[in-house]
Amino acid sequence: MSSQPVFIQVGALAEGFAPDSHSLAPTGDLEGRRFALEFADGSAALLHFVGAQSVEVERSVGAQRHRARHECRVSSVRDGIYFVDYVGADEALVDGEGRARNVSTSYVLDLRRALCTLVVGALPSEAETHIDAFTRVERGMELTGVQAQLHHGRIVAGEGVEPTQAALHAPTRELIGMRNLYTYSATERYEHVYLNENFYAWQCLSGVEAGLADVDRCHMIAIDEKLYLFVWREKIVPTLGVIMIDLDRMKTDGKIFGYQGSRFDALSNFPVGAHAQVLNVTRYPA
Repeated sequence: MSSQPVFIQVGALAEGFAPDSHSLAPTGDLEGRRFALEFADGSAALLHFVGAQSVEVERSVGAQRHRARHECRVSSVRDGIYFVDYVGADEALVDGEGRARNVSTSYVLDLRRALCTLVVGALPSEAETHIDAFTRVERGMELTGVQAQLHHGRIVAGEGVEPTQAALHAPTRELIGMRNLYTYSATERYEHVYLNENFYAWQCLSGVEAGLADVDRCHMIAIDEKLYLFVWREKIVPTLGVIMIDLDRMKTDGKIFGYQGSRFDALSNFPVGAHAQVLNVTRYPA
């Protein structure tokens, strides 16, 4: 009888991914630059990259204003398009008990078309994590306690940016039906099957999660031709993934966010990147 594969914490996953990772090296392209962002929901943000991997953010949501400085990671999977990520939020997010949530923030900055997307992800509290799946169904809740807010907008001002009337980043069905192989390092390989607008299936072919598989909630956003923002929210171990998928270069880059261990007292937010391969595509008859 084969042994039962065991789900691991995000901190342990980070340790498995770290050696010889295929994540991109950070870029200093944005250092010293400022950008003003306006989102379709009426909120706004001012980003000032005071260092190669450091950003000051002033976020406006309604009458609320929040300003903070964050150590961030800036990468670019395609020329002129940047992924900016850090732990923390620039707006108030609380759990069901009124306590501040554990949050990460990711921006996609498309300088060529003056477009942007913001992903604010929040991990569930310990109490929320321990709500079982059946109770969640009975209460009409999502199966995952991980939350994600996606905001699409425009870069209205910034060095080297010319405002355009290009359509905003938006959800896409282009990945649906694809079965893709992602090689994150010499040891870590995963398969994704994009099922529909809301769910994808994954399995670990080799690595620290070898033998594990699940179907989880996801969001697929078209950024450019054959370039996607893929966000997933796992339901067993609280995990948020935010990844850029470039199916022209066959490369991905992004991050995974979760708790370091099972005590809910430390966070893990680590970069990931993979070489991609489309294994096949399923198209259902009408």
